[in-house]
Amino acid sequence: MRGYNVWRPVMLILVALLTNSLVTNLCLLFGLAPAMAKDIGFIAMMIAAIVMYMRMTKQRRK
Repeated sequence: MRGYNVWRPVMLILVALLTNSLVTNLCLLFGLAPAMAKDIGFIAMMIAAIVMYMRMTKQRRK
């Protein structure tokens, strides 16, 4: 387990959940239906998680 960083998966989960919450609340604030706001929040959460994962693995390769 040498070189394993515990904070990377924790940060990935936190960023994904915070993005989901923020985007959902913004969509609700702008008057979207709750179901649509949750769907858009989920899509934004997935995009944020993928982008963060790609950035973390790119730094590790160098």
